[in-house]
Amino acid sequence: MASRRVITRLINASQRTSCPCHGCASHSHHQHMNAVNQVRSMAMPVQTVQKEYAFEVSGSNLRFGDGVTAEVGMDLKNMKARKVGVFTDPTVAKLKPMETALRSLQSQEDLPFEVYDQVLAEPTEDSWKKAISWAREHDFSHFLAVGGGSVIDTAKAANLFTVYKDADLMDYINAPIGKGLPIEHTLRPLIAVPTTAGTGSETTGAAIVDITSRSFKTGIASRALKPVLGIVDSQNTESCPTAVHISAGLDVLFHSMESYTAIPYTERTPRPANPINRPAYQGSNPVADIFSLWALQTTVKYLPRLAKDREDEEARKQMLLAASFAGIGFGNAGVHLCHGMSYPISGLNKQGPKYKHAGYEVDHPIIPHGVSVALTGPAVFQFTSPSSPDRHRQALAIFTNTTISDPSICRIPDSEIGAHLFEAIARFLDGLGVPRGLKAVGYQNQDIEKLVEGTIPQRRVLDLAPGIGDFVGEDGRYHLTRIIENSMEY
Repeated sequence: MASRRVITRLINASQRTSCPCHGCASHSHHQHMNAVNQVRSMAMPVQTVQKEYAFEVSGSNLRFGDGVTAEVGMDLKNMKARKVGVFTDPTVAKLKPMETALRSLQSQEDLPFEVYDQVLAEPTEDSWKKAISWAREHDFSHFLAVGGGSVIDTAKAANLFTVYKDADLMDYINAPIGKGLPIEHTLRPLIAVPTTAGTGSETTGAAIVDITSRSFKTGIASRALKPVLGIVDSQNTESCPTAVHISAGLDVLFHSMESYTAIPYTERTPRPANPINRPAYQGSNPVADIFSLWALQTTVKYLPRLAKDREDEEARKQMLLAASFAGIGFGNAGVHLCHGMSYPISGLNKQGPKYKHAGYEVDHPIIPHGVSVALTGPAVFQFTSPSSPDRHRQALAIFTNTTISDPSICRIPDSEIGAHLFEAIARFLDGLGVPRGLKAVGYQNQDIEKLVEGTIPQRRVLDLAPGIGDFVGEDGRYHLTRIIENSMEY
């Protein structure tokens, strides 16, 4: 335990860069690297692993506008689609976005399509398998997804396993849960039409699924899964209930914060021997930073407005734009601890607390994804703040509607930024009516170990977490336990 305290102190001393303000405590790059190297020397003995030296910029083509869903039939015809597999869920199937998409498909001559409208909100491996089986029965040349992240992710999986007809689901599920095999074949073109302002799935190669047998979520992450086109139609979130707007917006908030504070791509290990093995989630980088920061600023400004008035058209449009921007940001940089811990928080709920979030019309327990991510938010960014005080200071300035040069922000010592950010995030979540910690959704102290055990296998995101992902051999169990303890109530 003593060595843990030493490591923690050294981590707290190590900082990526310093705040430009004269009033802030700062450390030189040389001191920073010495501290990091001292910590690494205490980690379990491992062979030296070369760091990453490059990042790639990847994203779907996006079309923004009022009413652009009506163009999807022409898009597919222009792509010379032979037969289209259309995915949606039972709720969206009855709403205007789906009606518009179907009318557009029907307007084109000789454009056959089949509709699968049984996508499950917060999909499971069983619901994925049903969708995959359905898709394999048809010979689709193209795919269309109309719905939230669950629909788009399910369509991605159906597309993948239509091309890989004999593959098992676990062949491509992220390692170490699945085999995490690289996707070497070109998949069929997929057009995504989001109906929520949240996941950013229209821009990314990620698809998330609940592995119910293990009580946590995981997924498949590969650039090969990316839609060829995201149709971001501001009319498509008009019918969204307030509870869904809030949960989806929370996902945008933490996508942007996690990707902005992820370890730098230059700290990632190991360096891939072949570019095909370069992960979709690469660590923070100059391009992703721009998108993530804009999405964070926009969400902090407009999500509270949308929560108060779902008819606020400007707020609704800005949040849809922010969702796609955050998708580009985290689709290239990645997310880390809030998302890693959200997977068991959502998954264990089905057998454990059985919490059902108000405003969701489902017949099963559900902690919506954005809510499950937000529950640990204050504690996570208190933990990560020593890794890059300047970035956390920037986030604090956004939450307090000021700038990093304002004396109220600039004069805060680096060592205290985390505590201030904890309070700022907690206040923001309070204003949106988010449950105050894990106890508020039914978890108890005896559940902490299970939540940690469900987080440990999420290497895809833990490897990007400052204080965990940048230290070879660090599995994060000690730190995850403390973060979850600090997230029980606040």
